[in-house]
Amino acid sequence: MQRLLLCGGWLLAAGYVLGGCRHRCCPGRNNACWAPGTHRARCYCDSYCERTGDCCQDYQASCRRAAVGCVVGPWGPWSSCSSPCGVGSKGRSRQVTVPPRHGGEPCPDLKQRRGCLGDDPACGAAKGVAKVLPDSFSQDFRDPWRRAGLQRPEEAPSSPLPSSCGFFRLTQVAAACRGQPWSRRLQRDRRVCVQCWGDTHHGHPRCDGHGLQGARTFWVAASVAGCQGSWVREALQDGCTCPSPALVFV
Repeated sequence: MQRLLLCGGWLLAAGYVLGGCRHRCCPGRNNACWAPGTHRARCYCDSYCERTGDCCQDYQASCRRAAVGCVVGPWGPWSSCSSPCGVGSKGRSRQVTVPPRHGGEPCPDLKQRRGCLGDDPACGAAKGVAKVLPDSFSQDFRDPWRRAGLQRPEEAPSSPLPSSCGFFRLTQVAAACRGQPWSRRLQRDRRVCVQCWGDTHHGHPRCDGHGLQGARTFWVAASVAGCQGSWVREALQDGCTCPSPALVFV
């Protein structure tokens, strides 16, 4: 009987000295998941101990066998391209259906991104280069028939053409624009109004170079050599007239 008690006490002492992971298993790296080991050293019961080599002796039996790896669902559809025209990016994601437990395999990437090219049907409008002049360039500039010295057919001379106002924020202006007084007003970050007189006779209610809303397009000053730059269209309003000083599409 005494021998049995001695053996039992030795086993309890050995279990304390060697440490145990039962009810101590932790995922990832967790320095709080430890047990007393040999020579007063600590042994660990977190999944990171396999990399550092300081696991308790019963780690595999107590923790690893009970591990549950991460399970994810299928990928969702790709989003639309971030740029309606030109280079952009699109993304997709997936959800975790079973989270990892007891040091199981961690979850893989849940999001992906890749490059794309926007192919909006209106992209052609973003490729045109606007040619502009000041609204004071010609008294009858809005009337192409009168400007060319011709009489407008099938329409009274006083009949107005459809008009629209484009409001643009200048993002780039060349140094050559300082060459004339009117073009000096073209400065970066300034908002300009550009008048468009549509030509319904030839099926062009919009002017070349009016661009896309929020998209960066390019412009050229028709009467100043080297004066050019880029802008972003902020608004487009039909049936209006730009307040002077303004620009006109040519």
